[in-house]
Amino acid sequence: MDFFCSKDQEVKATTVNWRIYKLVQEGIITRVSRGEFKLGFGKSYSPGLSNQQISLYRKLKTEFPFLSICIWNTSVINEFMLHQPGRFYNLVEVEKEGMESLFYFLKDKNIPVYLDPTPELIRRYVNDVKDPWIVKLLVTESPTQEINGITTVTLEKILVDIFCEAFLFDAQQGSEMDQIFKEAFEKYAISESKMLRYASRRRKKQELEIYLKEISIYRQQF
Repeated sequence: MDFFCSKDQEVKATTVNWRIYKLVQEGIITRVSRGEFKLGFGKSYSPGLSNQQISLYRKLKTEFPFLSICIWNTSVINEFMLHQPGRFYNLVEVEKEGMESLFYFLKDKNIPVYLDPTPELIRRYVNDVKDPWIVKLLVTESPTQEINGITTVTLEKILVDIFCEAFLFDAQQGSEMDQIFKEAFEKYAISESKMLRYASRRRKKQELEIYLKEISIYRQQF
């Protein structure tokens, strides 16, 4: 604020906030704490992958080499939450044409797996299973990343999925979702344009834009 005022003593606070926001989005500066910034882009997000996930992913890619597959566990969201849920899902996301084949492959290996379960099925059955696996659709052009040969989620994808799938991410809704978004933006470099493109693929772009404004990420008071 002092820097901008030194250049223009009549500059409005809202104008300063918007300029800072644009500098953050362009990677010129990074927020390190409330009201404090540093030059350069922020820290990249990399979710943890268990040995079981890595092993299973490699088996799936061996069996289905031409399918796009993304694997992750919802426990990675705990990093951003105030209230830590004790129930997690292993998610295997795959192209539509491969969902059933992948599901039966896992089922034949006696893995507790569910194929794109409905909210009712999740409430009545999935939530009672220890360490369940869920096979779900990998939306085209989903923002994923590759870590040591394993395709997994980006933080942009996690946030949009939480926003779009309340029934699957029920523990991350309401004020907890606000906390997750704010904490994620504070700790890591996030591409909002990537989030909005993905939200558009999920037909939720307008709703996400409104939500981001409501929690003051777009024009946060610095």
